[in-house]
Amino acid sequence: MMSLPQELDHLRIPFDDIKSATSNFDYQNFLGQGGFGPVYKGRLPSSTRSCEPGTDVAVKRLDVKGGCREHEFLMEIVMLASYKHHNLVSLVGFSDEGNEKVLVYKHEVNGSLDNHLSSTNLSWEQRLRIFLGAARGLEYLHGGVGVGYRVLHRDVKSSNILLDANWEAKISDFGLSKIGPTNQQFTFLVTMACGTFGYVDPQYVNIGILTKESDVYSFGVVLFEVLCGRFAMLGEYEDERRFLSRLVKFHQEKGALQEIMMPNLLDQMDPYSLEVFSDTAFQCLNEDRKQRPTMDLVVKGLDTALRHQLVSYLNFLKNRM
Repeated sequence: MMSLPQELDHLRIPFDDIKSATSNFDYQNFLGQGGFGPVYKGRLPSSTRSCEPGTDVAVKRLDVKGGCREHEFLMEIVMLASYKHHNLVSLVGFSDEGNEKVLVYKHEVNGSLDNHLSSTNLSWEQRLRIFLGAARGLEYLHGGVGVGYRVLHRDVKSSNILLDANWEAKISDFGLSKIGPTNQQFTFLVTMACGTFGYVDPQYVNIGILTKESDVYSFGVVLFEVLCGRFAMLGEYEDERRFLSRLVKFHQEKGALQEIMMPNLLDQMDPYSLEVFSDTAFQCLNEDRKQRPTMDLVVKGLDTALRHQLVSYLNFLKNRM
């Protein structure tokens, strides 16, 4: 079992401070139930040294049942303490007193992306900006964390993309992450494939070999979630509608992708913006890993889609003058 280095002691927060911040984990402060335990909103005392006074925080109280949870807890701390980027969630601190294991993050007021998939209040331009921010976060993990290695997230999904007050995307939940060398094609795992059903790379499941392209596949699923306004998997169906990845491929082959897109987005979209976006997203879902784009190319594709959308909107405004 890995242990935390002393260099991270400055991030330790007394458990009594966390109880005070959340009114002893009062249900009125309950934000939601994550995969590792309940999450609460709170405000830490001004004496807490790891954050500025008045900082709103999200407190994840881990449901510790077995060693795997403890490993994920430690991995999350190490990852977020080691790697900083505008599009990664900010770790404020942690507590591991007794049987309590708590992670404390900066609270992102707009919650997670999965809660906004079907929202008609998010324009196509806003959605593209969210995509671009999340893609830049993954691009950093895959190629910007240091010479000779990369971070593979392993659980990219819409619920793990948080949104701040300006709707800027923040990648979260690094408990399943792996660090792999950049001078090898594959990172081999001795365990079964991890991730979330509906998002996980089929090749990763079939052969048990993890690559950065596995994250790319999962991100492609998220792109279509936000385009279509629905989750990656819907349990009430037993046909091609159950898995979004299969559904979009089915409609792509028919040339009818617009049939499953959010109707309110169609009137907003510049046609070339949609074309570039959908081409990029479909490449992410390619069965052949070698044909999937790098996150650098995904960022470029999404940036191109956004620029064309902005030009189209400016032309629309000029024509109204």
